[in-house]
Amino acid sequence: MPDPQPPVLPADRMHPATRALDAGLRPDPVTGAIAPTLVASVNNVFVPGSAGFSAEGADLTEQPFLYARWTNPTVRALEERLAGLEGAEDALATATGVAAAAAVFLTLLKAGDHLILSEVCYAGVYELATRVLPDLGIAVTPVDLTDLAAVRAALRPETRLIHAETPCNPILRLTDLAALSALARSAGVLVSVDSTLATPVVTRPLDHGVDLVIHSLTKFMNGHGDALGGAVIGRKDLISRIRSRAGVYLGASLSAQNAWLILRGLDTLYPRMRTACATAGVLADWLAAHPGVARVVWPGAESHPQRALATRQMALGGGMIAFQARGDAAALAARMAERFRIIHYAFSLGHQRSICVQIGTEEIQRSTFRMQGAALDRWRDWAGEGVFRLSVGLEDPADLIADLDRALVP
Repeated sequence: MPDPQPPVLPADRMHPATRALDAGLRPDPVTGAIAPTLVASVNNVFVPGSAGFSAEGADLTEQPFLYARWTNPTVRALEERLAGLEGAEDALATATGVAAAAAVFLTLLKAGDHLILSEVCYAGVYELATRVLPDLGIAVTPVDLTDLAAVRAALRPETRLIHAETPCNPILRLTDLAALSALARSAGVLVSVDSTLATPVVTRPLDHGVDLVIHSLTKFMNGHGDALGGAVIGRKDLISRIRSRAGVYLGASLSAQNAWLILRGLDTLYPRMRTACATAGVLADWLAAHPGVARVVWPGAESHPQRALATRQMALGGGMIAFQARGDAAALAARMAERFRIIHYAFSLGHQRSICVQIGTEEIQRSTFRMQGAALDRWRDWAGEGVFRLSVGLEDPADLIADLDRALVP
């Protein structure tokens, strides 16, 4: 049997890149295996003297492992790793990113409460907030969170939460997290931020005063396109509250298998993101000079409309690029689907392979945002009649440039 293991080094004594590998890591006490153990069992035997507990209001992480819908050893290892990455006290892993957002909304909001929502955010979350929450008696106001005066004007006595996303999917507009958090704190309102496109490699929202960070782990955090997952990360009191309500009663638990795969992905998060960000910079410069491209939006570029904020809030430019085509965008999308040999013309993002898809303004407005007036004008200021969303992978930049050129040239 292996010798007793030394104490685990606290995550706050590690540099950030080390946390992606080692935060909460404990070699198996029986086998000495270093890689996290995949515990697939749904149930666990009772520890003597611990038979039974009430989930409501309980901190389930302080209970013995009993049933996988409540807590699972592999999932818990992932939660500890995520908390370490974000510099947080705790984390709750969920089946998907939308499940994580639902866990936050349906725990912190009730009938009569009010939510301020970023007017541009991930479509699934936007539709959940604007189409499901009102049916439950929760008022929702989409707001341009770059305009603090508009946020202040939208606040009500019954406002309980502001939900932001930075960079916004798909137009890559940024939210000033420190300024928004200060405003919310003065009003006694919590702030949640979807940081899926940034990851903690690029931005750590809790460092800017945010209360809760949400990730779709399916994307960059896993990074291999083979596992769904989500997470909510923040103070222990908030996470325990969300876990004891949504983690138990909504049933959107993360499987041990997916937790194990995502832990595998986190091991390479820092080098993957650094590579993707560096390649994105090369591609953004190349696209900006291409005659078939009308505009490029990348937070790392000097041309980004919020360059000063990006420099202050983001350690790197990110692995996402939005660009507009000159001429017939639909024809370009068709050529991409036909001519791409390296990049994949598909939905989703944050995988090891580059992915590109057209998001037309008319289509996304009809299906999701349904903006009018000034809000629609703001969207068009960033997206025109539509953008191509390019998620940059780990391929050689030269191969990606050749693929893009193959499609861009009629």
